[in-house]
Amino acid sequence: MPEAKIIDGKAFAAGLRARVGEAVAELKAAHDLTPGLAVVLVGENPASAIYVRNKNQQTAEAGMNSFEHKLPAETTQDALLALVGRLNADPKVHGILVQLPLPDRIADRAVIDALDPDKDVDGFHVINAGRLMTTAKGSQPPLVPCTPLGCLMMLKAELGDLSGRRAVVVGRSNIVGKPMAQLLLQESCTVTIAHSRTRDLPAVCREADILVAAVGRPKMVQGDWIKPGAVVIDVGINRIEAEGGKTRLVGDVDTEAAKAVAGAITPVPGGVGPMTIACLLANTVTAACRQHGLEPPGF
Repeated sequence: MPEAKIIDGKAFAAGLRARVGEAVAELKAAHDLTPGLAVVLVGENPASAIYVRNKNQQTAEAGMNSFEHKLPAETTQDALLALVGRLNADPKVHGILVQLPLPDRIADRAVIDALDPDKDVDGFHVINAGRLMTTAKGSQPPLVPCTPLGCLMMLKAELGDLSGRRAVVVGRSNIVGKPMAQLLLQESCTVTIAHSRTRDLPAVCREADILVAAVGRPKMVQGDWIKPGAVVIDVGINRIEAEGGKTRLVGDVDTEAAKAVAGAITPVPGGVGPMTIACLLANTVTAACRQHGLEPPGF
């Protein structure tokens, strides 16, 4: 059996960002509308700061307005909620993202619940989660969490019609696992949500035509857990020790072992990760269109 095809997330994300840029240019020309994304960062978490900087850069490169709000670590929950309220009311802001994690004294859920669901481009608000659960195939979808949305785009590009395929999602988080399962259900897959306590997890994974690993454990999914020819989407980003006291990034899948069995697989890094910000930009354009009564582009 030939080695698995590597799904190039960097190239796919670059193509999506280009389509977003074209859509933004068209909105400006036809409707004098420039989508705007507000990103809020509380504190100085180094990883979050890098991520926010990349978001702001890619937002500007796509021709959108970027509104950056950097708040000190000692910011109170009330002050953050007041800022969210102002952004909800600002007509120039079509998408709002509050970077997680927040300082321990600020309740993530309280902040997420304060967002206008129509500006919640992360798709974490309970109303958007409920809309995703109840949206029928073919109807207007809600704002969907960016990582699972990117996974679905890559799966459809790789496989075309997903109808009837058996999909296993390993992981049950609100950010990836649960929304990923709902998206696959809407594509008429037969979906199993598995997790660390699933009995005989390897056997469950071996049933999958589509295997999505989003459990947060380095190299948990082994090569012999994978059905020959399956498409594997590795969402995990885990930093482990490497030679010389350095560290390196690995996924939730043992990639080298999986490549001998799978039909296609996303690498780590360079797979799912680049799609997250690209889908954030796409969600912002979608939100802007809906807020102005326009049909969103089909990315």
